[in-house]
Amino acid sequence: MATTQSQGVADALTRLTGRAVELVGITTEGDVSKAHLAQMGGTGVFVSALRDRLLSGDIDFAVHSLKDLPTGPAEGITLVATPRRDDPRDALCSAPLPSPHNPPGGLPKLADLPRAARVGTGSPRRVAQLKALRSDLEVVPIRGNADTRLRKVSSGELDAVVLAYAGLCRIGRMDDVAEIFEPDQMLPAPGQGSLALECRSDRADLRELLATVDDPATRAAVTAERTVLAVLEAGCSAPVGAYAAVQDHGREEQQLHLTAAVVAHDGARQIRLSASGHPGDAERIGRGLAADLLALGADQLMGERD
Repeated sequence: MATTQSQGVADALTRLTGRAVELVGITTEGDVSKAHLAQMGGTGVFVSALRDRLLSGDIDFAVHSLKDLPTGPAEGITLVATPRRDDPRDALCSAPLPSPHNPPGGLPKLADLPRAARVGTGSPRRVAQLKALRSDLEVVPIRGNADTRLRKVSSGELDAVVLAYAGLCRIGRMDDVAEIFEPDQMLPAPGQGSLALECRSDRADLRELLATVDDPATRAAVTAERTVLAVLEAGCSAPVGAYAAVQDHGREEQQLHLTAAVVAHDGARQIRLSASGHPGDAERIGRGLAADLLALGADQLMGERD
């Protein structure tokens, strides 16, 4: 998947600037470790190796999945572009039920799964929201790439898995999708569906080149979402969802709408709020919404365990 999304960025840069781009594959700790993400120290395990190669000059820029990027600044490195966002929603991929129990549409949706169905995910955010939707589910922690996770469904080890819809589209596995969750059912991770391009801060030439693929609406939306995460001081082990989108009614009438939620690990309680404003105020909107969440006890909710 990393190669596919990086190739898409390379193709866009070549199309817009005429510059050829060579892909350099880099393996990170997050790619090879079988430990759960929270045990490895969080999302940074997917980006530290790429940042090391940036700083050493071995590569000119790096392409990340934005939801894997820590919210704090990295010395000597600039997040220079966020290309147009793909679909940020989560998707359920399920196994067919024994005949005649399959629904008319084909693969069973969440509501169609049998009681105590085994559903796999590596995300505490998804765990909490799945349990909020159906408390009877047995949510099973899993690791591995999308193909590995989907095989756990086709082999019968799991009844279903939840994955990012954008990732499934990038690898051509849309036929495995039984249901796409709307944000009012399951808020995505901050930055989900978005890519981030980083380069060294002292490379003004690269910053100008890479900015050609930046999408201002995407940047505003993910800035608001990631500001919520930063102010909450929440990482990969916190059940926090956030989604923002820019509605364009003409440049002077653009509105950014942000919704964020903190959900108890068992799904029994959640704090969910929304805010709106001009896209140019994305960071202020995110900061204000996070402060409101904290005032309602979000920090205590994040700290509770089953």
